[in-house]
Amino acid sequence: MRRLLQIAGACTLAGLMAAPLAVGAAPQKKPHAVAGKKKAAKAATKHPAVGKGGKSTRASRAAAAKESKASKAERAAAEARILKLSNAFVASAQLRPMAQQLASTRSATAYSAVSSYAQAHPGAGAATAYLALGHAYMLDRRYPEAEDSYRQATRRDDSLSDYADYLGAQAALQANRATDAYELLARFGDRHPGSIFVASAPILLASAYLQQNDGTGALTVLEPMVGTAAADHVDFQYALARAYQLQGNTAKAAPLFRRIFETQPLTNEAAQSRTQLQAMGMPASAAARKVHADQLFNSKHYSEASAEYNAIKNDPSLGQADRDALEIYMAVCNLKLKHLSRRDVEKLPVTNDDSAALKLYLLAEISRTEKNRVEHDGLIAQLVDRYPSSRWTEEALYSGGNMYLLTHDAEQAIYHYKLLVEKFPNSVYAPSAHWRAAWMNYRLRRYAEAARLMDEQVVRYGAGIEAPSALYWRGRIFEDEEHDFGQAMNYYRSLAAAYTNFYYANLARQRLTVLKTQSRAEPAPAPALAYVRKLTIPPLTNSVPEDDPHVVKAKLLANAALNEYIGPEIQASPGAGEWGALAQAQIYASYGEHTRALQSMKKSGISFFSLPTSEVPMEYWRLMFPQPYWGELVASAESNGLDPYLVAALIRQESEFNPGAVSPAHAYGLMQLLGSVGKENAKKEGLKHFQTVQLLEPGVNLRLGTRNLKAVLDRFGGQTEYALAAYNAGDVPVRQWMAAGDYKDMAEFVESIPYTETREYVQAIVRNRELYRTLYPAR
Repeated sequence: MRRLLQIAGACTLAGLMAAPLAVGAAPQKKPHAVAGKKKAAKAATKHPAVGKGGKSTRASRAAAAKESKASKAERAAAEARILKLSNAFVASAQLRPMAQQLASTRSATAYSAVSSYAQAHPGAGAATAYLALGHAYMLDRRYPEAEDSYRQATRRDDSLSDYADYLGAQAALQANRATDAYELLARFGDRHPGSIFVASAPILLASAYLQQNDGTGALTVLEPMVGTAAADHVDFQYALARAYQLQGNTAKAAPLFRRIFETQPLTNEAAQSRTQLQAMGMPASAAARKVHADQLFNSKHYSEASAEYNAIKNDPSLGQADRDALEIYMAVCNLKLKHLSRRDVEKLPVTNDDSAALKLYLLAEISRTEKNRVEHDGLIAQLVDRYPSSRWTEEALYSGGNMYLLTHDAEQAIYHYKLLVEKFPNSVYAPSAHWRAAWMNYRLRRYAEAARLMDEQVVRYGAGIEAPSALYWRGRIFEDEEHDFGQAMNYYRSLAAAYTNFYYANLARQRLTVLKTQSRAEPAPAPALAYVRKLTIPPLTNSVPEDDPHVVKAKLLANAALNEYIGPEIQASPGAGEWGALAQAQIYASYGEHTRALQSMKKSGISFFSLPTSEVPMEYWRLMFPQPYWGELVASAESNGLDPYLVAALIRQESEFNPGAVSPAHAYGLMQLLGSVGKENAKKEGLKHFQTVQLLEPGVNLRLGTRNLKAVLDRFGGQTEYALAAYNAGDVPVRQWMAAGDYKDMAEFVESIPYTETREYVQAIVRNRELYRTLYPAR
């Protein structure tokens, strides 16, 4: 038992703590694509090589004619389906705003409006309205009403019958009506061959069998799916385990339950798996529960992890050493929750395994909080000496480097960062630590060492987000210190080519403009530049096929406010790789959801900031950099002497153009104003009887927000970067940073901002301002 817990601690809590969990389902095969392959294979068997015999020739011609006739029939049927969907979309167009309002508010008024629409319209219009009602009822957990609404949708029109059947079955199961679900899910794939639910419908059907305690029926559905992509999903694995359990096959059920419990701690199935293991008299072992708790910790669910560690301590199979280690694991959770004191740490037991390293790390963090540098450094020295490969040594070194970075002790920051990279070169922190060491050397004007580290950054960590910074500042050293202008230009060109729209790419182009005015030698590119990533241009098109059944269906889903299914429906199309992101965002934008459209573009996987604007169709850029409220934005900006592009870039960063955005800090609306800031500026603006809720009105927010931004700029002499940093972090830290160093220029100040969030915030807005200017030039 002791050995098991030690391994779990080393390989899960310690080793994976900084690694993100893989979230979401594995990609599924598209049913229509698979069907297409089967048809092609079938056709191949019908056309053997023709020999000398006339019978074979006649047979081949007859087969070809038969296939041609079948193909024409299939095309005609497909065209009929598309026409039906298109007609349904047109018939329900007026429903869209009501359905979206219902999905958003689910108020009595919204329910009444959509119900009235359903009763007043025939066919597709009514069906779409009933789908919207079913969806809203599901969100409100009114499952019987949801099931009834979905059935009403099918009775009125079958354009979205796969959604009505599948979602209706979900509602039936939630209402404990498994027999209703049987009917809706029977032969689902045959009845809805192109549906996005083909892969998951059998799992839902199995769940219906399980609700009736029919393990045999569930296995009949599930066992043929073993080895498919769907079998990787946690809902499949849980259903399969339950089916085996109901058949009394605990040998197969228990390992599945254990795997879910250990590896999927945030799912409902994990809690259910624990319950089923207990019911079988095979409760999770202490080692398995430790793995589960570690996963909770890795996912930053510190309260739940602490509770689990505490519960494991009561396991009678554990010895005192294990219980002591668990006490320390609980303490690190409390540290993350800011509930840990020095007294708490000092009372922790003495251990002789990796938890001893963790205790030293906790003491180092307490010393950091207390600003006790001598003790802090001594504790880190102990960690390095006694536990050189422990994850907690790695954590302590990175934390120590950050502490000294924030207190402007460059020498100590460099020491901690370099030691981390030396001992943990593959750490998740290594690229950042390596870059910070390089940058601290630059700030100390140790240009030779900084140059060496910057080139090393590109070579060793070229895929990291720090690479553009390294390329730019290495170019600056070539230009400013080594006076090798040709090599500086090589670095600037590489940066501008690989990271076209990045903050540093814009600065690189500015330096190239200056250097090109003078005649320079053109040396061969430095060896490090061979490691700069190569730009890949994705195959994007601005032509969305309006006759694609998945696109038409997605538009109809928007009319019913089934927004979460729009993306999956579009991605089910074989050609979605070239236009899917555009189609999805255009649908959102068509009903004024500019924020959702922008977010879908951000999640599309398209490297917008690396690609030249000319390589991405303009339609994509307009959705990625939208212009809602543009007239009011420009008027408010110009009335305060502000650049409208700067205001747009700031809003995009602050709220993504969501006028209803409210932050955890109670900042409101487009420009994220605090109530007190709104009140102060309303008084200056002459806006009487101001209420904080008015900040959710775009016009009011823009009017007061631009006035506030102008005041911030004025406090910092009109310097955009200072003002943006203050907008994010507050005036006091920015003035401290301004006074902390002899910055050569504004770029050096920005790179020296010690708050990562603020530094990236400033760079993003400056970058996006230029993109707005490029995309929408002033007339």
